[in-house]
Amino acid sequence: EEGQIYIEPQGFCVLAGIGVETGEAKKALDSVKEKLDTKYGIVLLQPPYTKYHVELGEISSYPPGYKENAGIFCHNNPWVSCAETVIGRGNRAFEIYKKTCPAYIEDISEIHCTEPYVYSQMIAGKDAHFFGQAKNSWLTGTAAWTFVNVSQYILGVVPTLNGLSVDPCIPSEMGTSFTMTRKYREGVYNIKVENPNKVEKGVAKIVVDGKEYTGTTVIPYEKGKTSYDVTIVMG
Repeated sequence: EEGQIYIEPQGFCVLAGIGVETGEAKKALDSVKEKLDTKYGIVLLQPPYTKYHVELGEISSYPPGYKENAGIFCHNNPWVSCAETVIGRGNRAFEIYKKTCPAYIEDISEIHCTEPYVYSQMIAGKDAHFFGQAKNSWLTGTAAWTFVNVSQYILGVVPTLNGLSVDPCIPSEMGTSFTMTRKYREGVYNIKVENPNKVEKGVAKIVVDGKEYTGTTVIPYEKGKTSYDVTIVMG
């Protein structure tokens, strides 16, 4: 009855491409929202363990809602946000990002009880006595994972062997356009993303220094070139 669903396989299976084309990926992420999500972030598992399991060890040694026993571990919430972009759900990806991002949760500092400008290792889950109270600030890999999530999955800027790929998966609240700059190899890429229909994902065309490309998200790399002016049109 305990430990029926865990966060890790739901996110990483989708990142590996499992079930993306056949529907299981969406089902897995819908289950995360239904069974693991809370107003302060996604818990590690449900239901929590209420007694020690010798075959499981440490995970069942903590009180329900704390640490590995159904706490909200901040560094693996980005895994699910990344996974949501794989199936094209930018609104949901950004919703997950905001729940643990310090910039968005300063107004609950009296509940969080840690520095309002830094990530914490974990937040007490919904089964804990002090739901929403953070623990072990600074001691986490969340910032690194969040940078990957925001830069490579939500903004969709990924270095590849053949060139810089730009394939955003964004929330509708980002509006119809935004700009970003990325250094890649010897070049500086000045990128404007246009999203006239406010879609969450999809690249209709890219324009590089006036030349249009369709059917790809990769900006062709030119050895020695130091500046690229790029327009990404979503649709």
